Amino acid sequence: QVQLVESGGGSVQAGGSLRLSCAASGRTFSDYAMAWFRQAPGKEREFVASISWSGGGTYYIESVKGRFTISRDNAKNTVYLQMNNLKPEDTAVYYCAQAKTGWARQGRFEYDYWGQGTQVTVSS
Repeated sequence: QVQLVESGGGSVQAGGSLRLSCAASGRTFSDYAMAWFRQAPGKEREFVASISWSGGGTYYIESVKGRFTISRDNAKNTVYLQMNNLKPEDTAVYYCAQAKTGWARQGRFEYDYWGQGTQVTVSS
């Protein structure tokens, strides 16, 4: 049984930083790509960033490029999302997801396991 447990969310002012973590268990972590998605109230869940099994490939949505960094530590079975220069429009519940393969993708259907989500609130 795969489990993904996010942590690190919270409330910050615009311009601040947060680091999200997602600890995975249940299958060989280093075999699978990982991603972060987010969902704001009244909106669809959207892709934020993904990272390949080795960490060698990463992808970001345009709005977070240069501000967010996804990384992974395969020895700790953990994926991270470092979020800098946060903006009010980054406010959402952030979800960790594990892919069906080792290759980083953007589509929700590429991911078969999800965490419970962690709230990020950015005030202006």
